Amino acid sequence: MGLLDALFRSNEILGIAEETLEFAIESSEASHPNEYMGFLRGTEATQLGLEQDGLVITDVLVVPGTEANSVSATVKTSQIPNDVKALGSVHSHPNGVIRPSSADLETFGRGSVHIIIGAPYRQSDWKAFDSQGKRTTLNVIDVDLPESEDFFDFTQADIDEELY
Repeated sequence: MGLLDALFRSNEILGIAEETLEFAIESSEASHPNEYMGFLRGTEATQLGLEQDGLVITDVLVVPGTEANSVSATVKTSQIPNDVKALGSVHSHPNGVIRPSSADLETFGRGSVHIIIGAPYRQSDWKAFDSQGKRTTLNVIDVDLPESEDFFDFTQADIDEELY
């Protein structure tokens, strides 16, 4: 199993947190006229107070060193953290066309849901696709996201250790 294959996992995806979708749409607009690209990560629904099994997409991971222009975004696979388990991907199409390109379809095999967000980046300017590039339904779920303060719990010594 390669790094990218290990990156993705399959569990039932119940939907995407409303805040996470809003973040992805805002990030896509901020990246315009270049493409925006990220990996989708999830949280167990029970950890979000839902009374059903499955995963809710709660995070978008942008890999450092991702190169983007107006027609593509390329991820440097060497920069993907080893511990990341992604459910799929999200990226933007600055031209506003919300359907997968042939290049998109080549990457859709990894993960089970892929979101494309198109200009002009309104709440309705996105669609979800399965790994074959077929349109699929992705529920938008209003949940309180877990606090992310632990993510930023590091010291200057931690940073220095990473850099030197």
